[in-house]
Amino acid sequence: MSENNPIKKCSAYCLALRFDINELAAVLSESTLIRIIKGALLIEDEDSWSIVFSYGAVVHWNVSTEQQAKLHLLLLNYAENPLATIEEDYFTFALNCSSTRIIEDHIEIESSDPILIFALSQGMAQSIKLASFETNAITTINNTSYIPRSLAENGSIKLSRYNIAKIRGQLFLTKSDIILNYDLLDTPEFFWEYPEYESFYSITAKYLEIAPRTQVLSKKLETIHELFEMLADEQKHRHSTILEWIIIWLISFEIGMTIFDKLF
Repeated sequence: MSENNPIKKCSAYCLALRFDINELAAVLSESTLIRIIKGALLIEDEDSWSIVFSYGAVVHWNVSTEQQAKLHLLLLNYAENPLATIEEDYFTFALNCSSTRIIEDHIEIESSDPILIFALSQGMAQSIKLASFETNAITTINNTSYIPRSLAENGSIKLSRYNIAKIRGQLFLTKSDIILNYDLLDTPEFFWEYPEYESFYSITAKYLEIAPRTQVLSKKLETIHELFEMLADEQKHRHSTILEWIIIWLISFEIGMTIFDKLF
């Protein structure tokens, strides 16, 4: 384990789509020691740290449950689209170890350098944000799984045009919400200025399997896109069918009028 160093708790949460970091910084700076680092807030209090990321995630190191809850309430006051279901992950950690590594959700850290803590938090925050994307994608796929099944069994989708349009809108929102924030899963720009800390980020990113999970998420997005296209084709088919019937009725009416004129 951690060479008999005290074991402490670490937790990561995704609470919302995004936070207003500038507003939060203005409020927190009145009573708390903070640093603004590349669109994130590093909150320090003796041997505890909370790192708040603009994309709706927060990571706590040795912060009491009461203090976490208090900060979360404040964060939600400056949040856009709070999540109905909060994503969370938990670890233990120890400081001043011989090296930095993660074994079975226990993090051994070689020092209490706040920037090192911040670097590790980057991977943890990305992972918990990725978890919210995964939940969103899986929920959408599960909620619409009856559509391709209906098409396979009946050869058609038994939904009104209104409901098809509504589902297409929901699929588009799910896909766009994830795609527009996909760059959050890249290596953070922070490490362009602090390349000496990137190896610590890589430790958490690799342990939490961010790269392979991102690839799996891409496959889920392809499934959502295919479903979106399927519904689009169904709408086009129905529209063309209606036009065909309108043309048939118009031709029939014209033929009927011609026959009527000749007879009378």
